[in-house]
Amino acid sequence: MWSDQRNIIAKITFSRIWNLILLYYSYFLAKNFKKIQSKGLPFAASIEPTTACNLGCPECPSGLKQFTRATGKLDLNEHILMLDQLGNQLFYINYYFQGEPFLHPQFLELIKEANHRKIYTATSTNAHFITQSKAEEIVDSGLDRMIISIDGLTQETYEQYRKRGKLEKVIEGTQHMIEAKKKAKSKTPHLIFQFLVVKANEHEIDDVFKLGKSLGVDEVRLKTAQLYDYKNGNPLMPKNEKYARYKRMKDGTYRSKYTISNHCWRMWSSTVLTWDGKVVPCCFDKDAQHVLGDVLRTDFINIWSSAQYQSFRYQVFTDRSQIDICKNCSEGAKVWT
Repeated sequence: MWSDQRNIIAKITFSRIWNLILLYYSYFLAKNFKKIQSKGLPFAASIEPTTACNLGCPECPSGLKQFTRATGKLDLNEHILMLDQLGNQLFYINYYFQGEPFLHPQFLELIKEANHRKIYTATSTNAHFITQSKAEEIVDSGLDRMIISIDGLTQETYEQYRKRGKLEKVIEGTQHMIEAKKKAKSKTPHLIFQFLVVKANEHEIDDVFKLGKSLGVDEVRLKTAQLYDYKNGNPLMPKNEKYARYKRMKDGTYRSKYTISNHCWRMWSSTVLTWDGKVVPCCFDKDAQHVLGDVLRTDFINIWSSAQYQSFRYQVFTDRSQIDICKNCSEGAKVWT
């Protein structure tokens, strides 16, 4: 993990530090005085390579093909335009929003372009398309971090959530990545096993850490599942509430563990761009219902400081509970007891 931290530090510049100071100042004014000002530009962004996915996960609109927005893939020239508009202060890009990134036939060209600009790059994948040769290409691209979703340690438990997925593909893809890193004597990408805890796999939590260690991944993380239909319980909800986002009430219904507070750091620290250039406030707006602008039509700097973006920020900092995408989010929230 220390090598990943050193990699992050190596990408810090004075202009990026100064921009971060401006962002914290703007956030401080908004949180404490409700003064909505847009000083600085986001230091992080999520850019969506594609909305297509090979799996059919039950809580994912991409996997269920339930998007109202179009399915497509990011154009390479439009990607360069996005990077130019987002600015030199941009420090971190997560090349993931919805969909499986490696279904984009030129996905690694996106990584190389960002790497050329000394931007820390990350992605999240189901690892079904990582062959030996592809793993070597990934390492060579300069990708800094790869999150590999492994949500079960047997095919039976894995496919409870990762519908149409094959656990053996995840293991093989991981092994290819580790071998490619060793072959290139590379510390990157930093490999993370991400284990989405649901009822079917919660008994495997201890073992996923053991598996990660035995394979040689750099880190193992647990993630709680975001459920859309949870009030009367959900078959995916783990029995141990420690690993759930929801708490059972005396009447047998469930509610979120978190109380929504009227502030959110993400409104200044980051932004999200869909494959076709739409700007949305955060990763919880999966179907792009709160489009704040289009970088293919308007410069991002103007979108970032626009009345529409400022108005959305103001609602977050005054009455966040009325925003649909915020109701299932733990960002800036307090644990309810």
